[in-house]
Amino acid sequence: MTTTPTTVATVAFIGLGAMGSHMVRHLLAAGHTVRAFVRRPEAAEAARAMGAEPFFTPAEAARGASVVFTNVTSSEDVREVLLGEQGVIQGAAPGTICVDHSTISPIVTREIAAALAARGIEALDCPVSGGTAGAEAATLTIMVGGKPEMLERVRPLLERLGKTITHIGDNGAGQVAKLCNQIAQVVNIEGIAEAMRFAAAQNVDTGRVLQALSTGMAGSRMLDLMGPKMVARDFAAGIEARLHDKDFGLARDIAEEIGLALPAMQATSAQLRTLMAKGWGKDDTSSLLRVLED
Repeated sequence: MTTTPTTVATVAFIGLGAMGSHMVRHLLAAGHTVRAFVRRPEAAEAARAMGAEPFFTPAEAARGASVVFTNVTSSEDVREVLLGEQGVIQGAAPGTICVDHSTISPIVTREIAAALAARGIEALDCPVSGGTAGAEAATLTIMVGGKPEMLERVRPLLERLGKTITHIGDNGAGQVAKLCNQIAQVVNIEGIAEAMRFAAAQNVDTGRVLQALSTGMAGSRMLDLMGPKMVARDFAAGIEARLHDKDFGLARDIAEEIGLALPAMQATSAQLRTLMAKGWGKDDTSSLLRVLED
């Protein structure tokens, strides 16, 4: 069995995207050795430039690592990099802990955890909230599903990535919490968009409306973030709308499967699908205002 990484550790990281690269830099800055999975030679050079050692399969990256981090896009991406023919399961030793920061299906998360457990590998689902800015500042909110004792073993590593680490429950519970976060967040964004549209339709200064709302009961973190973007018509991506659409698809499918009525989520999901159909998926989710205007 591997030991708790109280000082330095050898870890693997799969998913050197906009958030993953920042997370790797924090781990390296803390003195940890990072074995990074990359797909292309130019990505290997970028990993070396950060100080990580590149490998061209997840299995190779996982060999000799006590903890394997994943931060990829979809449920099937996570399944492939962890359980595929060249996946982590082929290279990781028993006792390794797999920490998944992706936002994926809780159902698939539980299936993956069971498959890893059959090989003596532990799993924690640790989706995050805070976006690229939170990853860069190491202020992410981390929601954890899995064994609490496994969380304590990796907590020193997670503390390099985020400020708030909350154990939610068993495997899959972290993903449930993240989807709850997305439902509350994006329904709020839709509400802000509708408020701004309502004001503009009556020729009222949206900036002044925003100023008034921000100090009242409608004030929220999302209003502080999205309100100014909508007023300024700045739709450059902070978080790409396609990622919220992907997460809402997960929540919508689960709600339908268990017969759960979530009318506000379903209405917002329809607006996101319209946004995607208009080709704005790589723009900010504040583009929900444009859906209302179009």
